[in-house]
Amino acid sequence: MDKLIKKIIEKNNPTVVGLDPNLDFIPQSIKRKHFDEDGCTLKAASKAIFDFNKEIIDAVADIVPAIKPQLAYYEMFGHNGITAFERTVKYAQLKGLYVIADGKRNDIGTTMEAYATAFLGKIKISDLSTEIFGTDALTVNGYLGTDGILPLLKLCKEYNKSIFVLVKTSNKSSGELQDLCIDNIPVYAKMGDMCEQWGADTIGEYSYSKVGAVVGATYPEQLTELRKRLPHTFFLVPGYGAQGGGAEGIRGAFDKNGLGAIVNSSRAIMCAYKAQNRPIDDFAECARIEAINMRDSLMGNR
Repeated sequence: MDKLIKKIIEKNNPTVVGLDPNLDFIPQSIKRKHFDEDGCTLKAASKAIFDFNKEIIDAVADIVPAIKPQLAYYEMFGHNGITAFERTVKYAQLKGLYVIADGKRNDIGTTMEAYATAFLGKIKISDLSTEIFGTDALTVNGYLGTDGILPLLKLCKEYNKSIFVLVKTSNKSSGELQDLCIDNIPVYAKMGDMCEQWGADTIGEYSYSKVGAVVGATYPEQLTELRKRLPHTFFLVPGYGAQGGGAEGIRGAFDKNGLGAIVNSSRAIMCAYKAQNRPIDDFAECARIEAINMRDSLMGNR
């Protein structure tokens, strides 16, 4: 997690841009180029997605420390979409950005080892070890318990990577399970406690472990509560912007040093041209303006 925190300090900006591309967000000029070359195919759509991502990355790379591509938006285009994801990861890292793969993977044993290898580790083919996606971190679902986390921790330690475990998610119905109590302690708090335990032997330079937590901006009281409860667990905070979370409510996510969390915004940045009443072809410039506004708003409330 130190790698991410150093980038946040360097850019004085605790934000991550979610790259969740939808073809409707992409200008016709970009789509037409690839549709003319490859027809109305998954291959053409995936190339357009990469070009869209590339322009946004170019627009914000000097402002934000990280990006977070949501895997579902790439998987829906099959192997071509996965190629777009892989190219996005590599391009972002060339630009010096930290990359969080948002896959919410959840399994046990050798299956979880396979997920871990794909995103955080290397695979050995004959005598050669090859990195696959090479992302810096992965979101995971911890509700299978320790069996689903240990395979990830092994590779986090070996390759200096991190994970973010779902603790209190930003969606409206999260409380149906996460707010239930066990011995008068909410399930989300129990899961947070487990994150502290899982990461206890991986504490870094800034007092945070390699096991982070996903805690939604849409629940500011729980965000503040969990920050106090989990002193060594770094937060990935979704729900800012389009889902209704605001800068004021996120204040409780940060520690006394102004660290402890990185806040995600996806649609509000990708589609900033809509809020700014600009043409869709100005999407990258508008994304940059929104990224700056988000940074300034968050920094004023830390």
